[in-house]
Parts: sequence; structure tokens; C-alpha cells
Amino acid sequence: MRHEEKALNRIAADMVVDHVGQLCTLHDPELVAGPRRGDGMASLGIVTDGALVIRDGRVLDCGPRDRVLADAVVGSSTELVDADGACVVPGWVDPHTHAVYGRTRQDEFERRIRGETYLEIAAAGGGIHASVADLRTRSQDDLIALTVKRLLELRSFGTTTIEIKSGYGLSFEDEVKMLRAARIASRVADMGAVLTCLAAHELPGEYRDRRGEYVALICEEILPTVAAEHLAERLDVFCEPTVFDLEETETILRTGLDLGLRACVHADELASFGGAALAARLGADSADHLIRIDADGISALAASDTVAVLLPGTVFTLGLQKYAPARELIAAGCAVALATDYNPGSSPVPSMPLIQSIACTQMRMSPAEALVAVTLNAAWALGRAHDVGSLAPGKQADFLILDADDYRLVAYHAGRNPVAAVYREGRRLNS
Repeated sequence: MRHEEKALNRIAADMVVDHVGQLCTLHDPELVAGPRRGDGMASLGIVTDGALVIRDGRVLDCGPRDRVLADAVVGSSTELVDADGACVVPGWVDPHTHAVYGRTRQDEFERRIRGETYLEIAAAGGGIHASVADLRTRSQDDLIALTVKRLLELRSFGTTTIEIKSGYGLSFEDEVKMLRAARIASRVADMGAVLTCLAAHELPGEYRDRRGEYVALICEEILPTVAAEHLAERLDVFCEPTVFDLEETETILRTGLDLGLRACVHADELASFGGAALAARLGADSADHLIRIDADGISALAASDTVAVLLPGTVFTLGLQKYAPARELIAAGCAVALATDYNPGSSPVPSMPLIQSIACTQMRMSPAEALVAVTLNAAWALGRAHDVGSLAPGKQADFLILDADDYRLVAYHAGRNPVAAVYREGRRLNS
């Protein structure tokens, strides 16, 4: 062991997590830096009979129990946590949600069961427009209270870092209100958060015949304010034939990039439209949905650093038959992540474990690939891989102790919450 490493390991620990039956570190120093691709998505850095040492909210050491405990300094103030043979994994990272909203939309859920499509409901004033009309009537304090409750539920299923989008305001005042509510709510709920401005979620009704004016509002007023006041660090555009076309999408994304915001794109969900290829060309963090992605889009993502974020909960909730082609994306060398798409209309699913189950059974991802997709690759999709997504020395001590001794039981027990304990920065968040 190098002198520097030995010195590091002699610092007294704040916490030692002992008797870890299966420690999934997701750390593999032999792999190329960056999100996992191809066979690398099956590499979990598993340690049998492991231990985890934490100092100042970060991982000080992890690995085989005998070595880690021999190196650790345990003092009278060190908290000792007995995992009792359980599996320990990094906290889930959810890279795509719409968690700030007002009312739920169970009426639309029932209408879809009776045969109406997502687009038919939207055309009749439902969908995003229904959430916009409701949100505009609500105060920021009301949105904060609602969002805190939802984030605590998401956290109970193991999510420790979350992305939250705006997009139900579609006006300057209401988009700002949403982002401020998201920031405050995430702090109250004690979750790491990446905020994304999605003012280009839909064309608001009052701009239906003035598309150019709304694009100008986004580019000339909303995004400059978001960037200047640090209300969000990213922007997103719903790029589809029925929403924002490729030219409008590129205009909005380039405006945000020039302002110092990072980009992501709702891409190729409803039609094969070129959104994923555009995201890759512009260096976006991620291209999300991808149900209808074509071969050119897959090739573009494979050749880029843009992560493919798949949202199987949306397909499941809408009762569709076609899921994003996860196996094709992985085989092509794309970096694949998973997210809940938690929202009031198409995916009111707070459970990342359920998302892993659906990904395995419906998209044929292996349990190992699904675990990488909700931890390390999801962290790369949010620009947070330096801090979260794996249990490597120096990273935040965000981890879960499962009520299971094998990570594969997360996806295997569909609908069950396998999370016994949630820790963020070395602090237990659930009782």
C-alpha cells in the first residue's frame, strides 16, 4: 500500500458498516473512465464479506472485511453499523422526473384503460395542459409541501439523488416558481437534486398560434433568468413532431448551452424523429425515452458521451407494447441508464426497484445491467459521477442496506420495497 493510501486509512472513521454479505461497489479501476458500456454494464465490483468505512460523509475505504477493518481506526465516537449479511449497494440515482406538480390525473388513467390514447387525451385538454392549468393556480408554498411528500416517498424506495424538471408552468413566472419549489423541497427532503428547466415541455394554449413568440420567450427571457439566478443547471426540450421540431429544439438547446446550461432531450418517444442524434451532436448529457429510436440514433449515441436514459415505467403505465430497445442500445455500445419519469400522467411510479424489475422482464436487461443503469450510469447522465453512483473512496457515502442478501432480488421481487436502510453522506435517513 502506498504511503498516501496508508495515511488516508489511518484517519479515524465516523462510521463502519460491517458484516456486509454482498457489497456492490460499482467500482472497477480497470475499466475506462466514463459511463459503463457493453460488457462493462455487468461489472458490479462485488465484494463478498465486505465492509465500508466512512469519514466526513464520504467513503474512506471499502472492500474485503478483513483488510478494511485492519486498516480502519475505530474510536469511541465511531458509529458501528451491522449489516448482518445483507447486500449493500449505492443509493439509486433517478435521472428523469417531473416531481413538482399539483393534482394527480387518475381520471386520465381510467380514460386510457377505456381506450383513449395519450395523444387523444392531450388534444382534449388533458395531459400536460391539465397539469399546467392546475399548477398555475398554486402557490410556491403549496408546491413545496406537495413535492416534499413525494420526494420522501421516492427516498423510501432508495433514491438518494434525483433530477427534477420544471415544465408544468410554461410561463416565465410559473417556470421560475417550479424551479424554486424544487430546490427548497429537495433540501427539506434531504435529497441530492439536479434541476432542469423544461419550459419547452409543450406549447402553452395562449401561444398555440404564435409558436415563434413562445420559443423567443424561452430563449430571451426564461433561460437567461434561469442561468443568471442559478435556478437550474440544465435545460430540456420535448423534441417530437407534435411538440417542438428539430429546428426549434436546436435553437432552444444552443441558447441554453451558450448561457452555460447543460442539455438533455426528450427524444424519439412518439416517433423516430432524430432527437437522439441531435442530442449526441450537441453533446447533451442524455437523450431520454427513445422508444422509437432508429439505427442512426443508436449509432450517434454509441459514438458520443450522451447517455441513453430509458423510462420503462412510462410504457408500463400507458399500457403500450413497445419498449425502448435496451438490448440493441447496449450491444451497440451506448451508455444506458434508467429513470422513473415520475409524473402525474404517464408514470406515477416512485419506485426505482420496480423500474429495475420492468427493465429486466420487458427490456431483457440483466439485473446487473439494471443496477448499473440506476446508479453509476444514471450519475453520469446527470453529471454527478464524480460524487455519487458508486462506492469508491472519496465519493459521497450514499448507500442502501437491502432487506436481501443478493442484488438480484431487487428486480426479482417486483413491487416489493427491498430497501431496509437509506444513507446519504453517511447519515441514515429512514428510521
